[in-house]
Amino acid sequence: MPVTSVTTDPEALTMTLVADFPVPVERLWNAFADPRKLERFWGPPGYPATFGTYELRPGGIAHYWMTSPEGESFYGRWDFAEVEEPHRIVALDSFADAQGEVDTSMPTGRMTLNFESTPGGSRFTAVSASPTAEALEQVLAMGQVEGMTQAIGQLDAVIADLRDYALGKGTQVEVLDDQHVRITRAFDAPRHLIWRAHTEPELMKRWLLGPDGWRMSVCEVDPTPGGAYRYAWEPVDGTPDQGFGFDGETLVFEPERRIVTTERMTGADFPATTNDLSFAEDDGVTLLTLLITYADAAQRDAILATGMTDGMETSYARLERELLPVV
Repeated sequence: MPVTSVTTDPEALTMTLVADFPVPVERLWNAFADPRKLERFWGPPGYPATFGTYELRPGGIAHYWMTSPEGESFYGRWDFAEVEEPHRIVALDSFADAQGEVDTSMPTGRMTLNFESTPGGSRFTAVSASPTAEALEQVLAMGQVEGMTQAIGQLDAVIADLRDYALGKGTQVEVLDDQHVRITRAFDAPRHLIWRAHTEPELMKRWLLGPDGWRMSVCEVDPTPGGAYRYAWEPVDGTPDQGFGFDGETLVFEPERRIVTTERMTGADFPATTNDLSFAEDDGVTLLTLLITYADAAQRDAILATGMTDGMETSYARLERELLPVV
C-alpha cells in the first residue's frame, strides 16, 4: 500500500494524505494528467470514475462520475485554479449533477495535489480543505478518508510498467477484507481482444472451461443492464450428473472497460456474489481486474477453498495459448 499517512486537522479544516511511489515524479504526474489513466484509480474499488470533461489548465474544469456496481452514478466537478507541471494542481472540488453543474446544496472544498521527487522515487501529497467545520465533518462522515486511501492504493498498477508489474505472474489473488477479493491477470494483448474473449459466446466456449476434460455446454449472455446470463459446463466424456452452472444478472456493461454481474451457482442456496470485471491497457498489455463481493467471510473462504483461482488460471492460460494467436 503506497499510502503512508492520512491525517485530519479540525482547526485547519483539512485532510492530508501522503503516498510514496518508486517511480520518477514525471510518471506520477502523468497518471493525473491523463484522464484515461486517472479513470483507472480515481474512486474506491467498485466505484471507478469516468471523466467526460478534463481540461487540465488554469480556468479549466473536469466533470466526472463514479459508477457503483449497481449502476448508480455519483457526479463531481473540479475547477482548476493552478496547474504547475509536474509539481502542483489546485482545484475547487465540488459535488455536481449529470450536466456538470455544481451542486450548491453540498460543500465545495479546495483540493491541492503536490508531486515531488524523493531519493526513492516520488511523493504525492493531497490536501483537501473544507470551508467550515461542519463541511469537514460531513465529508469525513461520507467516507472521504477511506475513499481516498483506497483510490490512491490502486495507483501502483497505473504508474507501473505492466510488463514488469504483472505480465507472466499468472492469476494473482488479494483478500481485501471479509467481503472483498481482488483478482488480477495480465495478457500480452490489446484490450479489444481480451474484451471479445469475455463477451462473444463463440469465443468464450473455446477457453472458459476450467480443467481439461470439460466443455461449456451453455453460454447465454444478455449484456443489457437488467438482462440475464447463464453458463453451464459438463464433462467431455458425458458422465451424467456431474455438470454445473452459474447464472445471474448484468448490472453494468461499459464496452471494453467494465462488466458488473451478479453470480450464483445454479440451483444452490448460497447468496449471489457481485463480480466487477474491468479491463485496462497500457503499452499493448491488458490488465484484467476482478473485484468479487461476498456476503461474508465464511462464503469468501468457502469459495476460495474450492480451487476457483487455479481453475481461472487454467482457463486464462488456455485463452493465451489457443485463442489470442488467431483472434
